[in-house]
Amino acid sequence: MNGNKKVFTVAITGASGAVYGVRLAQILLQKHHFVHFLVSEAGWQVFREELLLDTSDREACLEELFSKSYQENLKIHDLRDFKAPVASGSYRTDGMAVIPCSMGTLSKIANGNSGNLLERAADVVLKEKQKLILVPRETPLNGIHLENMLKAEKNGAHIIPAMPGFYHLPETKDDLINFVVGKVLDALHVHHSLFTRWGSGK
Repeated sequence: MNGNKKVFTVAITGASGAVYGVRLAQILLQKHHFVHFLVSEAGWQVFREELLLDTSDREACLEELFSKSYQENLKIHDLRDFKAPVASGSYRTDGMAVIPCSMGTLSKIANGNSGNLLERAADVVLKEKQKLILVPRETPLNGIHLENMLKAEKNGAHIIPAMPGFYHLPETKDDLINFVVGKVLDALHVHHSLFTRWGSGK
């Protein structure tokens, strides 16, 4: 592994916006980083409903999403596999993003309730004082949601709501997706040029 290669965990839950997590993983792989990839059962349903993918063959589905040339740097984990490296604090990563993050998953993470590998991996990142990015995609928000976000943030999580900006004058859906993903990459300290930054001109 070369000195510029980093290791990240990308987790997708059942909130709307699976495309954010897919795009993040695609870009990290294109930059030759290693990605541990986690998808909840509800996340697979979103793949089917929003990305219009045939999820009956999950392996084929992932092959469609990720180029074969990058798949050697992609590790898919079953959420029941607590033997996975990301379940242990002794395994070092450069950060984890739960993107999108459902309110149910947010609640589990904020309250230290690790019922599956995704939740355990997030708990590990927090306890090891590493970067945990949560990208909630829900509206409107109730008080419980807000309290859980605050609780997670106070314990080390970085909250980046899926709120695309418009100052870069987006022209396509991809522009809006890239803005949110770019904000996550910024938080992970990964260089990118997914959107025009304020003050840098169009």
